[in-house]
Amino acid sequence: MSQYYESNSTKGTVQEHDVVMRGRRLLEITGVKQVESFDNEEFLLETVMGFLAIKGENLTMKNLDVDKGVVSIKGKIFDLVYIDDHSGEKAKGFFSKLFR
Repeated sequence: MSQYYESNSTKGTVQEHDVVMRGRRLLEITGVKQVESFDNEEFLLETVMGFLAIKGENLTMKNLDVDKGVVSIKGKIFDLVYIDDHSGEKAKGFFSKLFR
């Protein structure tokens, strides 16, 4: 995993990306480029480290600061998954389900 961070650090200034979960009820995420889609069961965020899918129950966006790239999500969190080129078919399946 450290190889991933090292390869990004040589490309210049990369916005910091952190995911902080508090009690499985609140997520605070930095380094968000944009919110692709969301509903009460699923969020799809584009971050500086790739796409991040968040699944849960009664999910709501508590805070969104586009300028700073900060998103806060409240609800019961079930799953956090990064979707990138390494997951290939899995990502394709996720996107096809998302955009039905």
